[in-house]
This record gives sequence, structure tokens and C-alpha cells, in this order.
Amino acid sequence: MKFIHISDLHLGKRVNEFSMLEDQEFILKKIINIIDDQKPDGVIIAGDIYDKSVPSAEAVELFDDFLVRLANRNLKVFVISGNHDSAERIAFGGRLMDKSGIYMSPVYSGKVKPITLTDEYGEINIYMLPFVKPSNVKRFFTDSEINCYTDAVKVAVDDMNIDTSKRNILITHQFVTGASRTESEDISVGGTDNVDASVFSGFDYVALGHIHRSQKCSAEHIRYSGTPLKYSFSEANDKKSVTVVDMQNKGNITLDFIPLIPKRDMAEIKGSYEELTLKSFWENTSYNDDYMHITLTDEEDIPDVLLKLRVIYKNIMKLDYDNKRTRTANEINGAENINFKTPYQHFSEFYELQNGMPLSDEQSDFVSDIINQIWEDE
Repeated sequence: MKFIHISDLHLGKRVNEFSMLEDQEFILKKIINIIDDQKPDGVIIAGDIYDKSVPSAEAVELFDDFLVRLANRNLKVFVISGNHDSAERIAFGGRLMDKSGIYMSPVYSGKVKPITLTDEYGEINIYMLPFVKPSNVKRFFTDSEINCYTDAVKVAVDDMNIDTSKRNILITHQFVTGASRTESEDISVGGTDNVDASVFSGFDYVALGHIHRSQKCSAEHIRYSGTPLKYSFSEANDKKSVTVVDMQNKGNITLDFIPLIPKRDMAEIKGSYEELTLKSFWENTSYNDDYMHITLTDEEDIPDVLLKLRVIYKNIMKLDYDNKRTRTANEINGAENINFKTPYQHFSEFYELQNGMPLSDEQSDFVSDIINQIWEDE
């Protein structure tokens, strides 16, 4: 049985104030074309359908159109909610859509019942676990010790009582420890939302959402499909794709990755104003239409530079200078890699700067507990 695994559509997203709806509509059509070529039996969408819990009307209409196209192809479609989604909104109408082969994950209630499909090799059980926090799971397992995300997901998975003699697929939306992240994800403070991959050991394939870069996590069968589009310049060099999962007899899975070519790519270029405006530099590139991050190396600011550059690069999303002045400012402010530092790292560095010594183990544990509590409350 063959499945297409995608995730993190983030419909309705804006990147640097640019609406991505047109690009998202384009890439969803590309995915439909791939589905028509690959002829899968099912499509897995592993969370973050929308970019906001209350999505725009345009985003909802776009996803509705996508689902209708999938339903018209008589495919089984499995959709779970991610941390950006409202679990209640994703679940709405789910029992009615089941009859069309569109399975929307219900709000987590302590029980995850499998959807069972059958092929020439027997049964495949598909478990749909939406994004959960420890507090969501604690509510239904008051006697279990749940102190972190790994504990919570392990308890939820253990309660599924999967039959490991059969083929089992888990669809979930969590941050698996060690995954390579980008700037466009929302990752919890202090790394407290990490889930150890060992909790998924009983499954033949784990279709993950949440991290935006396509990758495996400790094993080939535990995979993020990544976003279908680039949502930050940290992904500029990434290759986006859909994951094709061909599940045959028990223990026999083949994976393939079909490239996704966007309507507009993301690109970063660096140089002086004079260099970047030379016709010989840009005329044979796609930079005219791409979303651009331009870094100018001129020591003096160029008057009205954004307006001037947009004559050539019409989709400039980000403009920086890299010169003596900006490098000195970054050294003073410690701004380098700030987006990749957790609140715990910020606090511990601030503490050491103020006190001339690092946090003790006891202080470190206390700070981590407080940060974790704040995250849970939010």
C-alpha cells in the first residue's frame, strides 16, 4: 500500500509581511499532480494545516478545495492537528467526512483508535495522534507519572496497545529529539517539548509533522516530510519534497522523495550595490521573481536602496548591511544566532554575565522547571 506523506502546510502564512497564499495554491496543485502520477492509496497530512488557530477565510477555502480534489480521487486521507491548529476546528465534521474516506483527527480524549486498511499483505493500522502537551495527557492518565513531553507521548502510545505482529503507522506532530530545525518553527522554551524517538519503536512508519526540514529521526522509518514551501531564509538551500511511502509486507518499506518546485524560490545574495545591480549578475537567474534576502556590503547606506533594488528584485523580503558598523553593533549586542537560542540559554547567559559564574545545578533545575511551567500554562 502506498502513501503520500506531507505536513506543515501553514495555509494563510505570511513571511516577512508577504502573503504566501498564491504560492500555497500553486504548490498544492503540484502535490495533486504528484498524486496523479504516483497513484497512492492514501495521503497523510501530519499537522499544522493552518498557520493560525483561527485561519483566514481564504486559507480555509484553499484547504477545502484541496480536500475535495483528494476526495474526488477516491483516496484515503488522514489529517491531524498541529500546534498551530485549533484541534476542535480540525475535528469539526470529522465523523461525517469519515464516510468519504477523509479522516480528521478528533480532539485528544485519552484514546486513539486505529483506522484499519487492508491490502494483499493483510491489515495496516493507522493511528492518528494530534499535537499534545503533557497537560493534555495528564488529564486522562492521572495515575501515570508525566513530567515531560516524552513521558506524555509514551503514555499516549502505550495506551494504544498496538499489535506489533501487524503493520502499524503513527501520524503525529511533535519535536523529536535531535531533529534539525529551521527558523520558521515554534519550538518550546528550553527544549522542553523534545520527544525521544524510542517511544515510537513499535511502529513500522512514523509520519511526523512540526519540523520544517525533511529528515529522518534516528531511523529511516521515523520521518519528517518537511514543509512543501520554504518559510524562512534558513531553508534557502533546502530541497522541498513529498515523501512517498510504499509499505509492502511486514518490515518491507520503500521510501521515495519527489521534488517540489515552487512558483517562487527563496534566495540569498550578498555584495555591493554596484555588484548586485550589474546586468551580467542577475539577467540569467530567477532572482527577478524569487523571494530575496539581500545583504549589502557597502560601508555607506545607499539612499532609497530598497526602491532602487526592487526595480530588479521585485520580491525583496529582507535587506541587511554587512559592514564594519553592523559587525561592531552585532558584537556589542550579541545578536548572532539569537533566533536559535532558547529562553533558558538567554537566561543562563545573562546570569553568568551579571554574576561572573554559571548557574549551579540546583539553580539550573529550578529555572528549567519554571520555564516548563510557564510553557505549560501558555
